[in-house]
Amino acid sequence: MKHLFLLKQYLSYRLKAKTAHGIHSPFVYDFIETVLKDQRTFYAFDEIKSLREELLQDATLINVEDLGAGSLHGSVKQRSIIDIAKNAGRNEKFGKLLFRIVEKYQCKNMLELGTSLGIGTSYIASAAKNGQVITIEGSNEIADKAAETFETLSLNNIRQLKGNFDDVLSPILQQNPPFDLIMIDGNHREEATIKYFNEIMPFIKDDTLLIFDDIHWSRGMHKAWQTIHLDQRVRLSIDLFFFGLIFYRKDFKEKQHFTLKY
Repeated sequence: MKHLFLLKQYLSYRLKAKTAHGIHSPFVYDFIETVLKDQRTFYAFDEIKSLREELLQDATLINVEDLGAGSLHGSVKQRSIIDIAKNAGRNEKFGKLLFRIVEKYQCKNMLELGTSLGIGTSYIASAAKNGQVITIEGSNEIADKAAETFETLSLNNIRQLKGNFDDVLSPILQQNPPFDLIMIDGNHREEATIKYFNEIMPFIKDDTLLIFDDIHWSRGMHKAWQTIHLDQRVRLSIDLFFFGLIFYRKDFKEKQHFTLKY
């Protein structure tokens, strides 16, 4: 049923999605031209791709503590690295997009909810070698495997935390300066996702960017995304189907929402 729902949502997205043609927002037009259409290759891309291919050959079984909504393939106590790499890590296309977003908007102080094997984290951290990424993972053995990823890629600007987002998020927001970018990719439940959004909002600054992953993954996530992008505190939102982007900038006078082809 989840596969069918996802397919229906994707077909709906394709009908709505726009290109740069007819976009009247200068900010969004620039985002399309300089981020979505950017075809440059950065040194980190090959390194991360090579590591991902190694993970896709690793049949090691590890214990998984699933604190979220599970996966499309069901919640189990043990999963292989291959399975996690296939289904939990952000794919290469969107990993590169994360890199370009960080590079474009010069993000330095970043937070990620949901490390998984650390592939997405690696794209973010590689784009800001002079910045810092705080990443949280609820499953201990997955977090340990992600630490190996960061060591292999010589990424020293990542601070890892283990724990339930419900317990860890609030102290992080209170103890750190406002983040430039916050990536929410874990606990794919409607109520939890909205809760994290509301918890984050008092701590954002004028140019904070929020990225929500898998916004149409399930009925619950779809409803959560609708609630979030319609929130009156949100000035600009972009739907890329797998990613939902929330830009908070006071100079955006009108509330705007865009569904963009990607």
